[in-house]
Amino acid sequence: MGARPDITAWRPDVEGIDEVFHAHFADHTYPMHTHDAWTLLIVDEGMVRYDLDRHEHGSTCSEVTLLPPHVPHNGGAASPDGFRKRVLYLDTTRLGADLAGRAVARPVLRDPRLRHRVHQLHVALQHPGEELEAESRLALVSERLAGHLVGGPAAPREAGRRVAYALRDLLDERFVEGLTLRDAAERLDTHHTHLVRAFGREFGIAPHQYVTGRRVDLARRLLLSGMRLPDVAVSAGFYDQPHLSRHFKRVVGTSPGHYARTGGVCPSA
Repeated sequence: MGARPDITAWRPDVEGIDEVFHAHFADHTYPMHTHDAWTLLIVDEGMVRYDLDRHEHGSTCSEVTLLPPHVPHNGGAASPDGFRKRVLYLDTTRLGADLAGRAVARPVLRDPRLRHRVHQLHVALQHPGEELEAESRLALVSERLAGHLVGGPAAPREAGRRVAYALRDLLDERFVEGLTLRDAAERLDTHHTHLVRAFGREFGIAPHQYVTGRRVDLARRLLLSGMRLPDVAVSAGFYDQPHLSRHFKRVVGTSPGHYARTGGVCPSA
């Protein structure tokens, strides 16, 4: 009897991602099957071997694999040690089904920057309350994937200063309650990928980083006013107290509890 696989799967609250799937298989082999979504796979340990359209392929830790919807494939470990993988199932609003033929011809992408961006997206998806970060990272991943499939960059190169400042105004208005990239794109009559690109070019940070900074600033003021930590988390727009603590320590350099305890204490002259 084989070892029990280590599997985690969930559906995130991020438009465009049908499922997140993390797995460690020691001896499981997938039979031929299909998905109705794009399969975006990275391998963290070992090597995955699979057949796609009657051709054999392999995916290692340094590569990204993109399998098109509705095309049969199988999969299994290329060595007795098994493999560990992370998978995103992307619906066809992110990549059109008309690009499937190009993905069949070249499913393995040797692109270190793309591989790192997919990893960052997985990290964001594992933390509740980071939906804006996940949306931003998904936009950049989708753009780079489209570039591979169509042979060039998918996003326009104009500066987009007007769009960047308009997005900043929207984020300033909604940083506590939050704003999805889709809503922002509809209000500004542009594409969500263009929003992320334009904002980053103009301000040097991603939209989700800007929102986090605004929330941490508000949390600092609320903590020094004497508000309780759980109430600060909600009032500043964080998912919960651990969500606040993680970002607060990253930005300020100390925990919100320690920061609050310093309130009202001035150094002696």
